[in-house]
Amino acid sequence: MGHSENKVNWCLRKAEKELKEGRKHRGLVIKDSGEMESRLHLTKAEHNLRAISYFSTGGFSDWGMSAVFYCIYHCFLAIIEKFGYESRNQECTIALIKHLNETGKINLDDKFISSIEFSSEDERHESSIIEKREASTYGTTVSADGEEIGELTNLCKKCLDVTKDIIFGE
Repeated sequence: MGHSENKVNWCLRKAEKELKEGRKHRGLVIKDSGEMESRLHLTKAEHNLRAISYFSTGGFSDWGMSAVFYCIYHCFLAIIEKFGYESRNQECTIALIKHLNETGKINLDDKFISSIEFSSEDERHESSIIEKREASTYGTTVSADGEEIGELTNLCKKCLDVTKDIIFGE
């Protein structure tokens, strides 16, 4: 069993335990596939894509980093809904996306996964979207590099295109 499969199983057990205890789950739940939910997550991803530009032109480009992260994350949520999962945990969502990719159920370039994947402190890179999002959210910088925002916007557009192919092309 690979790391992503182990993590997915842990996330499923975590949610099951929390639900049995009468709490809101913070893991993964298997459910009927949700085409409507997939569409709603795609709409949210497209909304976040538009927000990147809106923040940049409005003088709040630092907030664009959060919009980049959530654009890609909602693409992932759209994909997992198609496969009959609900997630309330970013690490669990990413583990499931990796597992679906590793088992050939989806074909998603690793660059999308690694762009928002959580890493240990010593593995973190300043170039990751998570690092950029955290720096722009918790730091004191009030703008982001325009060229970088453009590159990340293109990454989001490509991720949206691939996500639509996964959801509607099969």
